[in-house]
Amino acid sequence: MKSFFAITFCVLVLLSVVAWQIKPDPPPGKIPLVWVSDDNPARRQQIALFNQLHPEYDLRLDPRASTAGIEKVMLQSLAGVGPDLADAFSPSDLDAFVRSGVAWDITEELAERGVDLEGEVWPAILPTGIREDRVYGFPANVAVDAIWINKDLFDAAGEPYPEGPWTWDEFLEVAERLNVRDARGRIKQFGFLCDWWQWPQFIMLFGGHIYSEDGTRCVIDGPEATEAIQFMRDLMYEHHVMPTPVDEATMATQGGWGSGTITYFGAGKGAMALGGRWWLCTLRDYEGLNLGVVEIPHVKEPRYRAYGRATVINRYSPRREEALDFLVYEAGKDYNDLINRQADAVAAVVRYNYTPEFLRNPEHPEEDYNEVWRDVVKYGRSDDWSSFVNGQTAMRILNKQLDLIKSDQKPVPKAMRDAAREVNEEIAKTLEMDPSLRIQYYRLTGRERPE
Repeated sequence: MKSFFAITFCVLVLLSVVAWQIKPDPPPGKIPLVWVSDDNPARRQQIALFNQLHPEYDLRLDPRASTAGIEKVMLQSLAGVGPDLADAFSPSDLDAFVRSGVAWDITEELAERGVDLEGEVWPAILPTGIREDRVYGFPANVAVDAIWINKDLFDAAGEPYPEGPWTWDEFLEVAERLNVRDARGRIKQFGFLCDWWQWPQFIMLFGGHIYSEDGTRCVIDGPEATEAIQFMRDLMYEHHVMPTPVDEATMATQGGWGSGTITYFGAGKGAMALGGRWWLCTLRDYEGLNLGVVEIPHVKEPRYRAYGRATVINRYSPRREEALDFLVYEAGKDYNDLINRQADAVAAVVRYNYTPEFLRNPEHPEEDYNEVWRDVVKYGRSDDWSSFVNGQTAMRILNKQLDLIKSDQKPVPKAMRDAAREVNEEIAKTLEMDPSLRIQYYRLTGRERPE
């Protein structure tokens, strides 16, 4: 097994070196910078603005490395052929970058440039940039979701627009009235659309957790988390207000970035949808959409999932000092105003969301609901994560079990128990391989291994 991993490592390093050597040269006199992020079309304008403000640089995007996962980015970086900048999309991503030694500790460097991360950024996104009181990344944006409504579909049904705060019982009554069936009784317009990957949001809403507070155990089989996923499953199979996988298979989508539920909603296949402000990067392409936004229904208190990106600097980059200019750019007015104009979620720096232009974009005066997006960020909470397990490995385990629930192939309680057990087994494997983590685990629990 060790030889397999060694061979795989060497092959990936060789391929990375080849890719590095054949990449196009920057224009003469320019300092090249490579940024690994997702392929959201908004990145092009963000890069163009940076290059305009900093003509000495030639910043370019590498979306393929992002698609391949952070393991490839870390591997390339450790091999000396990595990007200068890379986005962490979760606290667990940041933890992986930090533990691998790839993320550069920029606490003093940002302070010297007058950037105060904790004093300027929404608290909910800080865990994607800070680890153990040290700064490793600057948040590029922050998203907290809400309920999109298609006002035209509400008007056609004679249904008043919902207003928050509201409950899930009230939500269900509205969603059921907004289901529209064809002559054969099949639902052609659903009351509610929701990506299944939103399951962490429902767990948070119901007061559940994925990991214990110290991260030593997966507790996704707890009563609150189980109730949350049962409710999410019942939206499809009991209340029939949300499409099942079979229903989704019959819906046509255009594909590309932002496909799926966003395009279903833009095409009028659902009256409400759970999503973020960043959906506008796609929804603005649909002419005539009459949209509104309302906060997600409460269970006991507002508990909304916050997520987003934070850009880290590759410690092994020969241009890491130059790469700092990009993080300072992300902290500045030009970048944050651009994020808000593009609707690439919400600007991470709080003060840039309290402007007349944020509330009413002159280019999109019909978007009169931006105050809702700003308000829900105040209640945002970061995802649960654990230092004792690879985040992507754990997510694959969790998604495998959650997908069985989605397809109605496994009862919710059993799937949640199996998910917790498998992740905890993975934690045990991690502790066996990493003595430093085992010591940390012992300090937190008094045990060397999970029970």
